[in-house]
Amino acid sequence: MTERFSPKVIPLVDLRAGTHPLPPASVLPASRMAASGSVSDTLGRHLRDLRISVTDRCNFRCGYCMPKEIFDKEYAYLPHSALLSFEEIVRIAQQFVNHGVQKIRLTGGEPLLRKNIEVLIEKLTALRTTDGRALDLTLTTNGALLARKARALKAAGLHRVTVSLDGLDDTVFRAMNDVDFPVADVLDGIRAAQEAGLGPIKVNMVVKRGTNDQEIIPMARHFKGSGIVLRFIEYMDVGATNGWRMDDVMPSADVVHRLQTELPLVALEPSSPGETAQRWGYANALGAHDQLAGEIGVISSVTQAFCGDCNRARISTEGQLYLCLFASQGYDLRSLVRGKATDEDLASAIGHIWSARTDRYSALRSTLAADTGGGARRVEMSYIGG
Repeated sequence: MTERFSPKVIPLVDLRAGTHPLPPASVLPASRMAASGSVSDTLGRHLRDLRISVTDRCNFRCGYCMPKEIFDKEYAYLPHSALLSFEEIVRIAQQFVNHGVQKIRLTGGEPLLRKNIEVLIEKLTALRTTDGRALDLTLTTNGALLARKARALKAAGLHRVTVSLDGLDDTVFRAMNDVDFPVADVLDGIRAAQEAGLGPIKVNMVVKRGTNDQEIIPMARHFKGSGIVLRFIEYMDVGATNGWRMDDVMPSADVVHRLQTELPLVALEPSSPGETAQRWGYANALGAHDQLAGEIGVISSVTQAFCGDCNRARISTEGQLYLCLFASQGYDLRSLVRGKATDEDLASAIGHIWSARTDRYSALRSTLAADTGGGARRVEMSYIGG
């Protein structure tokens, strides 16, 4: 009988304290699990999508992610020596690809703050899926540096970008990013990405009731027919620093209803297995999808859980593997890549961790207390990306 692997758990950092504990050394599984190109968890969910945080820093202070009250001038970020090097990231990514990953998304913090990010992108473009195809390589950004970086990102091999944009009204946008950054500069970045060929571009809007929900219709009108897919995201209870309340959540059903009053929509099929967004196309006069007008998406992680086919793993900036955006524990991969572990050891550890995965927080949200795990705090979005 195969012996089950009990990986070392990494305690979640107390962000209010502003310190990062040193992770304990990882343990290798007693039994070897070779990468076969496909690994599933306890609920039959296959590993297909890897999100890699390349920095814990950001130049915005959005209240739902990195509120200024916590992430102030005294906040202690990770020292550079704690971050995974590009070579370490690529080595880890290769073993995830060997287990069936087809898509890699670079996140942060703000990933464009990571020096020479283009070098990492170029290295990742050399990886191939188990059937020989290029990876779907993408990046999520707040757009602040995109205008100056877009051409270099494309030249390095990046396929597309997703831009976070929470409103078109400059006053609303400056208040939400809380660093007085103008919306015009983000729009310039989106245009630069389009001109560089980084597409199809997606724009993500986090909707917080009473804060920016008045921007829903203007955002939809602005991006309709642009070739850009606008996605509305429910304000999520990620981490413990954003003061989340259910009263602030605007359900996706309400977003769609508001859009339908002015911009008729027609439901579309999912674009791929594990897709987080429900797709809606703009309707023509006959009630059919107007392809030229495009589509929007809604991501309902609070009101309509999509845990059932979640195929995503996340690597934090310093190499901790998280199996859920709402996780309160991680698994140390950095000590493996910096120790004596072989690639086969690393692949085996990843395989054992994923195959034991049971995470489905969103599906259980209504039955769980806000502080789960006997007092353990959930990981912050800024630590592992969205």
